[in-house]
Amino acid sequence: MTDDGPRFRGGRLLVAAPTLMDPHFNRAVIVILEHSDDGALGLVLNQPTDIQAADALPDPLCDLIPDEHLIHCGGPVQPSAVIILAEFDDPARAAGIIVGHIGIVDPDDAVDELAQRVGDVRIFGGYAGWAAGQLEAEISDGAWIDVPAVRGDIFTDAPETLWSAALERKGGMFRLVARMPEDPTLN
Repeated sequence: MTDDGPRFRGGRLLVAAPTLMDPHFNRAVIVILEHSDDGALGLVLNQPTDIQAADALPDPLCDLIPDEHLIHCGGPVQPSAVIILAEFDDPARAAGIIVGHIGIVDPDDAVDELAQRVGDVRIFGGYAGWAAGQLEAEISDGAWIDVPAVRGDIFTDAPETLWSAALERKGGMFRLVARMPEDPTLN
């Protein structure tokens, strides 16, 4: 698989290739938050946990989201770290924009003000991280497929189909990959 994405992939998706053997990233779809010469940081979008956000977050943060929303596993690095993505009415208020008006919630923002400035919110525990040059090497080895991110990827209601949907959207030979069963021996 060829590298046809930009040099730095902040705000883009990395879709795990079927050949990626790391169990943390089986059919994972990651949105890249930061990518530079120093490394990269992203969040897995399609691994919700069974933990309700209201049960895991301190009181002020619970006010941002409906009780039934689940915490998503953002990746294997620092699983107790919380990263919140939200759709901002004013993107300048985000700690960093990912795609469109979707950005990172500044942990120092007052929650009551924040609740008035954001729409959809998604909470992640942990993140995926790469050291300098590591992500580039994995992409060169064909472990990740670069796909432009869209709003619906971040707040999908169907995380179990995001891997296939992102590959379908990429098109070409990736449509065939999207339709592969998880266990090809069952085909």
